[in-house]
Amino acid sequence: MAAANLNTIRSTIEARLQTELKAGPPIPVIFHNVSYTPPSNSSWCQCLVSFGSSSYQTLGGSTDSTNSLVGTIAVNIFTPAGKGSGANFKIAKRIRDLYNRIIVSGVSFDPPIGPQVLDVSLPEGYFQTQIRVSFDVYEDL
Repeated sequence: MAAANLNTIRSTIEARLQTELKAGPPIPVIFHNVSYTPPSNSSWCQCLVSFGSSSYQTLGGSTDSTNSLVGTIAVNIFTPAGKGSGANFKIAKRIRDLYNRIIVSGVSFDPPIGPQVLDVSLPEGYFQTQIRVSFDVYEDL
């Protein structure tokens, strides 16, 4: 049985984002379960990968069958407050282009949603938007 390795899927998604945002000017990317105190007046992103439902794609038992695994990426984009939305939307476009309807290492990405402006930023003092992208992975058993 060759079940999908969730850490491999997660690292594929995260590495793609981290590589893109290292290109000038570099933007820090923070992941699940990592503490971070952003420098004031700076831009940064938070990437959250979540796995959701699974379904049978073919009949069969624990061998010779295929499952579909669905997940979502949420990227929170933080830019300094009080300076307009332009810098934030520029980062958002880079992220949208990175995942928009492509397949990378067996991970199929759907069209992105957003950037959606969030009324209250956490932490405070930032203009925050969010990009969400659902993805599918087909698991051959």
